[in-house]
Amino acid sequence: MTKRGIISLLGVSGIVLSGMTLAGFIGCYRLNLTPSEPLGLWRIVQAERPLQTGDLVFICPPATEQSREALGRGYLRRGLCAGGFAPLIKTVAALPGQHVDIGPDVVIDGRFLAHSKLRRFDGEGRAIAAFSGGVVPPGHLFLHSSFASSYDSRYFGPIPDSGLLGFARPVFTLDP
Repeated sequence: MTKRGIISLLGVSGIVLSGMTLAGFIGCYRLNLTPSEPLGLWRIVQAERPLQTGDLVFICPPATEQSREALGRGYLRRGLCAGGFAPLIKTVAALPGQHVDIGPDVVIDGRFLAHSKLRRFDGEGRAIAAFSGGVVPPGHLFLHSSFASSYDSRYFGPIPDSGLLGFARPVFTLDP
């Protein structure tokens, strides 16, 4: 292929990728490349009812010092949420008013949360602090993923529901 052909191919590829990205944002599609949920294409669907425990959602993490540290450690990814974070895809494990106890595992209102074993160290051997537990405050959600290495509310605590983007619905996913 000639130099001119390569440049043309790269230009067309860039236009196609830009168009796909724009269509994804307009159509509320997101690509999940983390193991917290199945890999693949997901759609954000506006919530037409109040959230319930067990709902799978997309939510922007708050722009806090803890989130910036998590980004630096690689627990969070860069994206278009405030603070430059990518949306999280997590399951709502507890709603405002529910009591969360943190020990070796998570217990919500006296009931054990499956797949909630806490880790004291991350994959790089760095200490990772757990949330201290307590009552989920008004306007907040306690989020969870059954993936053992997930960075979720076990570590960062409840987060504001003002960052809620909507329900997460799989379009084309692969569970490795």
